[in-house]
Amino acid sequence: MSMLYLFYTQTERRLLKEIENQTADLTKAIQIGVEEVTRGGSNKLAEYVKKLNTKGIKEISIISNQQEIIASTNPQNIGKPVTHRKKELIIKAELGEPVFEEENVYNVIVPVIAGNVQYGYIHLRINKDDFSKILKTNAIKRMITTLIIFSLGIIVTYIISSRYTRPIDTLTEAAIKVAQGDFNYRLNINRKDEIGKIAESFNFMIQKLQENQMLHERLREAEHLAAIGQLSRTIAHEIRNPLNFINLSIDHLIEKLKKEDKNNSNHINLLEKMKQEIYRVNNLITEYLEYVKPLKLNKKVANIIEIIEDVVSIIEATAEKEGINIYKDYTVDFTVNVDVDLIKSCFLNIITNAIYAMRDSEVKNLFIKTELVDDNILIKISDTGSGVPEEVIDKIFEPFFSTKRDGLGLGLPLAKKVIEEHGGTIEFSSKLGQGTEVKIYIPV
Repeated sequence: MSMLYLFYTQTERRLLKEIENQTADLTKAIQIGVEEVTRGGSNKLAEYVKKLNTKGIKEISIISNQQEIIASTNPQNIGKPVTHRKKELIIKAELGEPVFEEENVYNVIVPVIAGNVQYGYIHLRINKDDFSKILKTNAIKRMITTLIIFSLGIIVTYIISSRYTRPIDTLTEAAIKVAQGDFNYRLNINRKDEIGKIAESFNFMIQKLQENQMLHERLREAEHLAAIGQLSRTIAHEIRNPLNFINLSIDHLIEKLKKEDKNNSNHINLLEKMKQEIYRVNNLITEYLEYVKPLKLNKKVANIIEIIEDVVSIIEATAEKEGINIYKDYTVDFTVNVDVDLIKSCFLNIITNAIYAMRDSEVKNLFIKTELVDDNILIKISDTGSGVPEEVIDKIFEPFFSTKRDGLGLGLPLAKKVIEEHGGTIEFSSKLGQGTEVKIYIPV
């Protein structure tokens, strides 16, 4: 609107300037015509009109009182009497109607009177087309300017609208992908306006949907594992009954063979080995049932050093037999609220593993240390044993995974389960050929 206003203002000024120029030229022409009438008429008028180079004045004629053309910009009309039509125009001019419109021309008859003496008439033929061309040209310019301005406005509007519609299209595509189940899709719209906030909220929604999907998958997996666990517990119980029967039957056979013939030592040895395998299987079932059953903690306040010392006293004889040195560093001494029996079993399992790892080591040192870390008692149990390969460290707490030849692989998983039930954590680190360190954090 401002651009149109400025253009219209300039166009109007140019048009007014053109009218002023035409009016000035017309006034000058009338002045020269009056001079020629009063002086008797030379034909300077034609020369003047050529100098003016006017656009509006088509012809100027000077008519005497005898109604004869005495001077004109058209030399062919000089000396000729006026036509009947011009006579009518002269009469109308005398009556006060000096301007008459024809097809493309305005006829102007101006009587020349000086000192109550009429010298004649000035006849001007003004071309309407010249002014019409100016008006048409200005109108075309205005239309073109308006078209250009509106085109620019449409382009700017398109650019601005695209800035907002493009992200909306992206949002639509993202919504379709999410509806199809693709929760990994994320919007990459780095803007700080409302569209940016919508994109941020959309990404947050997708993240929550992804988390919800993972939660459902874990829930289904947990339900599946719970069903398998229940089935396996039932199977384990069912296996123990025939194992007990087989074990008793083997005992009966051994006793009978010993009484019947003393040369049945090979058969007796075979039966005793069977009995050992049954014992091993029975132990496996017992540990498995111990691992899968829900823990019921029987907590009571106990001194952590006393718990460790009780465990050390159990393995001290074995350690001495294996030539293992035990180094104790009890920096802190706190009472904790724990299930003493379960915690002892955890410590015993870890220390037993450490003793086993140092059987073939040249340096056999077992270190037990207590520290206070934040609000937790830290119990470090480290050895100088053979260590564990780096590629299996992540599997060390998995059930039924063991680095021992005859290990069941349930000791460390059960220890982890007990520690976590107490609100603590357990960390395992090891280097092959250098030893292993286990850190147990128990809340004070």
